Amino acid sequence: MTRKQKRLALIGGGVGFLLTAVLLVMFAFSQSVAYFYMPADLEAKPVPPETRIRLGGLVAEGSVKRGEGTTVTFAVTDSVHQVPVTYTGILPDLFREGQGVVTEGRMSPDGGVFVADTVLAKHDETYMPKEVAERLKEQGIWKGGEGGQ
Repeated sequence: MTRKQKRLALIGGGVGFLLTAVLLVMFAFSQSVAYFYMPADLEAKPVPPETRIRLGGLVAEGSVKRGEGTTVTFAVTDSVHQVPVTYTGILPDLFREGQGVVTEGRMSPDGGVFVADTVLAKHDETYMPKEVAERLKEQGIWKGGEGGQ
């Protein structure tokens, strides 16, 4: 093998290694993406039960019910549609009815209840998660400042 052939083989091996690394990173990112939905979006286009999503909106008034242990059920609404949510765990201290919330998880196999494994609530009186604020502003429900602030 000549010097030129060795150099080309080394460059080809390096390019192949980098291509493999890039493909593995892209595959890992595609598996961890959670798309954001509002209740109206789920009504218009249901998602498969195994798909991980983020569901955002307001906690519906009168919907919070405490169950066995740390299980809580509540509804997320955009004031038009509601999606029932089940969560097992400790809720954030500022979680309450009428406040902005983003939940992350999957739809139940029957497609009727969202099973959340993460619940994020606002952190002060003026903040609402950006995605929720933008969608509620589009519907004329949220009147907060720029960017949900």
